[in-house]
Order: sequence, then structure tokens, then C-alpha cells
Amino acid sequence: MMDADACVITPPERPVLPVVGTSQKFPVRRIYCVGRNYVAHVREMGGDEARDPPIFFQKPADSIVLDGASIPYPPMTSNYHYELELVVAIKKGGHDISPEDALDHIYGYGIGLDMTRRDLQMDLGKVGLPWEVGKAFDNSCPCGPIYPVEKVGHVLEGSIRLTVDGVAKQDSDLSLMIWKVPEIIANLSKFFTLQPGDIILTGTPAGVGPVVPGSELVGSIDKLGTLRVQISN
Repeated sequence: MMDADACVITPPERPVLPVVGTSQKFPVRRIYCVGRNYVAHVREMGGDEARDPPIFFQKPADSIVLDGASIPYPPMTSNYHYELELVVAIKKGGHDISPEDALDHIYGYGIGLDMTRRDLQMDLGKVGLPWEVGKAFDNSCPCGPIYPVEKVGHVLEGSIRLTVDGVAKQDSDLSLMIWKVPEIIANLSKFFTLQPGDIILTGTPAGVGPVVPGSELVGSIDKLGTLRVQISN
């Protein structure tokens, strides 16, 4: 008879993100993502830019990849896309948070990539099925370090830019979000009780497109430095 202790599985540690200017780490609990949050991106994806309620989906926490990593081209796709986004890191939880109180719940900001198996996402969307296999796969969330609010303030406007192999592909401003950061937190917290350690990817501007093995992606946001990853075979 098997010893019961032999069946005990050690729970994995939470992924952590470095915190700029400190030796601390930000432990990630959940990753929430916002879809279609810049008008030009909505248009390039063939959608209607009417200010409908924001679209939310999740990625697993262990899909995080740190700055400077090499990430493998994923299986089951031939159309692998980048989407550069502002990351919001939550320090204080809550349910049904008001927009007026939302900024008080933010620990800091960073840069993230919502890597996407676009062909799978589009095929699923056409028949009304969830996007999960197109969005929530291994290594699909490269993230840079977290910049605390105490160091950079609230990053609600400024350049957001991505290059692929040195060529600019996305170039916009955070001020062009359809749903602003306080509104995102307020809406999201109606559906989920936010907790310390949650991060929110706030949507991508226009210019999304494919990458191939060997591509180097460099994302930048004003005040938040850069995020650099390479696609491997």
C-alpha cells in the first residue's frame, strides 16, 4: 500500500517580479487582461469602437516570463502576435471599488506583453468560444519589473512603444485608452474580488503583428524603462 505522504504534492511558489530600487519582489497572484482598449486597435481587429463595457480575460500566473528572457515559439500556431501593455500591480484588495478610490489600490506599474496565438483566438471568436487557448498558454506574459507609485507617481499618460528587430511597430500614448486605469479597476472589481498581488494588463494600442523565431521585441513606456525578450525556436 502506498504511503499517503508519498502522494503529497509540494505547491509551486508564486511567480515574482522585481521591484525597482529595492530588494523586494512582487508576488503575482492572478493576471487579469483587458481586451480592445484603444480605438485604433479595435479598428484594426475589425471591431466596433463604441464604449462597450471592457472585455476581461485571464492568464495563468505561471505564464510570466521575466525581462531579458528567451521564449520559445509556442505550439499549435502559425500566427504568433505581440501586444504591448501597461501593467498595473495591486497592493490592496477589494470588491466593487469606486473609480475615485481605485488609485489607492495600486502598488506600482510595469510593462507587459500579452503574447497571443492569433489564429486560434480568431477561430474561437468566430464561433463564440472562449479565447483561452489563444491567450492563456505557457510563456504568454513577459513582464518587466514593477516601479512603485512612490517612485514614479501614477502612470496614466505617456508614450507606449514597441519595436521588433529595431523597427517600430506600436507607437501610441496611454492617454488614448478607452477605459482609463481607475475605470478598469472599478469595472473588474465588480466581477472579481481583487487581492494584493494581482496584476492587470490594460490593453494594447494598434500595430499588433506576428513574430518568428529570432525576433527581438523591445517595449518601452515613459517612466517604466524597457522590456526586452527574444523569440527562440
